Amino acid sequence: MALSIKEALEKFNGLKALVIGDVMIDSYIWGSVDRISPEAPVPIVNVNKMESRMGGAANVAKNLHSLGAQPILCAVIGKDNEADTFLDLCDELGVSKEGLIQSAQRQTTVKHRVIASAQHVLRVDHENSAPINADDTDLLLQRIEKLSDDADVIIFEDYDKGVLTPELIQKVVGIAHKKGIPTTVDPKKRNFLAYEGVTLFKPNLKEMREGLKFDFSGDVIDEVKAATKLLKEKMDNEHTMVTLSEHGVFISNHSEDVHITAHKREIADVSGAGDTVISIASLALAVGLPMDKVAGLANLGGGLVCEHVGVVPINKAALLTEAEKKL
Repeated sequence: MALSIKEALEKFNGLKALVIGDVMIDSYIWGSVDRISPEAPVPIVNVNKMESRMGGAANVAKNLHSLGAQPILCAVIGKDNEADTFLDLCDELGVSKEGLIQSAQRQTTVKHRVIASAQHVLRVDHENSAPINADDTDLLLQRIEKLSDDADVIIFEDYDKGVLTPELIQKVVGIAHKKGIPTTVDPKKRNFLAYEGVTLFKPNLKEMREGLKFDFSGDVIDEVKAATKLLKEKMDNEHTMVTLSEHGVFISNHSEDVHITAHKREIADVSGAGDTVISIASLALAVGLPMDKVAGLANLGGGLVCEHVGVVPINKAALLTEAEKKL
């Protein structure tokens, strides 16, 4: 008998998910603007609050935690003050640090966002996006090999910041195949075609166009189908789920193509929506939901987090309420 959405969400509890990729800190400076600087034509922000949150692949971990799963981050961070802040954030949330490698050759990525009167006015990035070195790659692979023994799903969260390299990707996919663990990917441009043989590949419209060097329209489904067919020929992945922004999601595998339209939302901020989508899709895949339900549930979750300013994880109760109305 097929799982209901409620049963599937209950089965998320306790699932072990390895999240491999680029972790970072999302730093927020909240304030208000009431004048323009005399030094340059820019607003002066009077700071009311400063906050640090887990971002990038770590935001996927936050979403997984909110959904009841047990995330384990596998990544390389620096040996700097920002790394200390990041490790403290892991402790606050109760996320395992077993898979984290600290390297003097890296700096911990921080994205500073300035938000004034509910408007995102500026972002400043502090990062090193060069590929990790051979020693750090070997250490990370050793951790992944060990930690994946009882994993229910492996998620690649690629932000093009250097942790995921073609060598590491293919070795981890090989480990997953050997152990029978499903793999899911939220890709970026640099390694787009390196994820050959994964279970679920989830690009957005921009990433699909750039990665394939193939221009197509997200509102013309025949063109989306043609793009996913081209991707399958290049990568031989099992499922492809393309997020199409206001046009919903399109999911394709060897036997079917399904287009799910978007639901009307009051969009406040799209930051982090992709992290929510891959988190929900990965767990839904792990518990055996059919792919149309995987896509539908992930589509709902991505829309829900867009109603909030800043990068926020999905609320599981809100997701269930929404799913029972619309799926």
